[in-house]
Amino acid sequence: MGEKKVDILAIGVHPDDVELGCGATLIKHIDMGYSAAIVDLTRGELGTRGNPELRLQESEAARAYAGVKYRENLELRDGFFENNEDAKLKIIRAIRKYRPEILFANAVRDRHPDHGNAAKLVYEASFLAGLSKIETIVDGQAQQKWRPKKLLNYIQDFNLEPDVVVDISDYMERKIEMVLCFESQFYSPDSSEEETPISSSDFLEFLRARARSHGRHIGASFGEGFTCESYIGIDNIFSLK
Repeated sequence: MGEKKVDILAIGVHPDDVELGCGATLIKHIDMGYSAAIVDLTRGELGTRGNPELRLQESEAARAYAGVKYRENLELRDGFFENNEDAKLKIIRAIRKYRPEILFANAVRDRHPDHGNAAKLVYEASFLAGLSKIETIVDGQAQQKWRPKKLLNYIQDFNLEPDVVVDISDYMERKIEMVLCFESQFYSPDSSEEETPISSSDFLEFLRARARSHGRHIGASFGEGFTCESYIGIDNIFSLK
């Protein structure tokens, strides 16, 4: 049925959203033995720098660097995708193909309207993916229903209050290296393309500062924060930081 079961599926509306939002968490859990896939909703074709073909190459470089098993692009329209049946079904097919336990998605509210819109779209699709009466077919075979155990939204530009913080103290610099696989988008002293708010060296320092702020509240050097729309349960209160 075209299934490629992984433990974690990270969805981003633009190539590089996953790297920026939860790259260190992905790398850390891959090092722990978990498997992961990335699904990009658009090609980022409206981005000021680079082009869709180049960003596809950079996406593959980032996937390989992190050890992510699979990556695909659903090719929704950057800036103009709609929360409609067609878009939801594309995401439902992806969720049912990868069958993740944990699903990461864009920030629920952010400066770029695509981020919040994508968060809502993924939230709805992840719920619908668990309904057996919604039929999806891939490669001529019916998919089975699947709903992730938990959907976590990573934090992007806006300073949202996290519900969960992952200790990434040993993974911050590897996150930066993963981000820099997108050479067209981020700081490069050799680039001649137009400057953007994320292409300066200061932006990389912002990433570190944000991670230091999140980490500080759990007694760690660096952290990645996530929000969650549902309760988060634990088996042992001594697992808390």
